[in-house]
Amino acid sequence: MNTRVLKVNCPTCNEIVVWSQDNPYRPFCSQRCKMIDFGDWASERHVIAGESVSQQDDDEENDLY
Repeated sequence: MNTRVLKVNCPTCNEIVVWSQDNPYRPFCSQRCKMIDFGDWASERHVIAGESVSQQDDDEENDLY
Protein backbone atom coordinates (compact mmCIF):
# COMPACT_ATOMS: atom_id res chain seq x y z
CA MET A 1 0.00 0.00 0.00
CA ASN A 2 1.37 3.39 -1.03
CA THR A 3 0.72 5.95 1.72
CA ARG A 4 2.18 9.20 0.46
CA VAL A 5 1.87 12.26 2.64
CA LEU A 6 1.21 15.50 0.80
CA LYS A 7 2.86 18.52 2.35
CA VAL A 8 2.24 22.10 1.26
CA ASN A 9 3.40 25.50 2.43
CA CYS A 10 0.92 27.69 4.28
CA PRO A 11 0.08 30.55 1.88
CA THR A 12 0.32 33.08 4.73
CA CYS A 13 3.37 32.13 6.84
CA ASN A 14 5.05 29.53 4.60
CA GLU A 15 5.06 26.87 7.36
CA ILE A 16 4.97 23.29 6.08
CA VAL A 17 1.49 21.80 6.49
CA VAL A 18 0.37 18.19 6.05
CA TRP A 19 -2.60 18.17 3.66
CA SER A 20 -5.08 15.89 5.40
CA GLN A 21 -8.62 15.82 6.70
CA ASP A 22 -7.16 16.17 10.19
CA ASN A 23 -6.36 19.81 9.38
CA PRO A 24 -9.62 21.77 9.06
CA TYR A 25 -7.70 24.89 7.97
CA ARG A 26 -5.83 23.37 5.01
CA PRO A 27 -4.03 24.73 3.05
CA PHE A 28 -3.36 27.06 6.00
CA CYS A 29 -1.56 25.99 9.16
CA SER A 30 -4.05 27.63 11.53
CA GLN A 31 -7.24 29.63 11.78
CA ARG A 32 -5.12 32.75 12.33
CA CYS A 33 -3.36 32.36 8.96
CA LYS A 34 -6.69 31.58 7.29
CA MET A 35 -8.23 34.79 8.68
CA ILE A 36 -5.20 36.89 7.69
CA ASP A 37 -5.62 35.65 4.11
CA PHE A 38 -9.37 36.32 4.22
CA GLY A 39 -8.69 39.87 5.42
CA ASP A 40 -6.23 40.43 2.58
CA TRP A 41 -8.91 39.44 0.03
CA ALA A 42 -11.61 41.51 1.79
CA SER A 43 -9.41 44.62 1.83
CA GLU A 44 -8.40 43.99 -1.80
CA ARG A 45 -4.70 43.52 -1.01
CA HIS A 46 -5.16 40.31 -3.02
CA VAL A 47 -6.93 40.66 -6.37
CA ILE A 48 -7.33 38.65 -9.55
CA ALA A 49 -6.03 40.52 -12.58
CA GLY A 50 -8.52 41.54 -15.23
CA GLU A 51 -11.49 43.78 -15.78
CA SER A 52 -14.12 43.90 -13.09
CA VAL A 53 -17.40 42.16 -13.83
CA SER A 54 -19.34 45.42 -13.67
CA GLN A 55 -16.97 47.00 -16.22
CA GLN A 56 -17.49 44.04 -18.58
CA ASP A 57 -21.27 44.29 -18.17
CA ASP A 58 -21.21 48.02 -19.00
CA ASP A 59 -19.09 47.41 -22.11
CA GLU A 60 -21.38 44.63 -23.34
CA GLU A 61 -24.46 46.80 -22.75
CA ASN A 62 -22.92 49.65 -24.78
CA ASP A 63 -22.16 47.22 -27.63
CA LEU A 64 -25.90 46.51 -27.99
CA TYR A 65 -26.69 50.10 -29.04
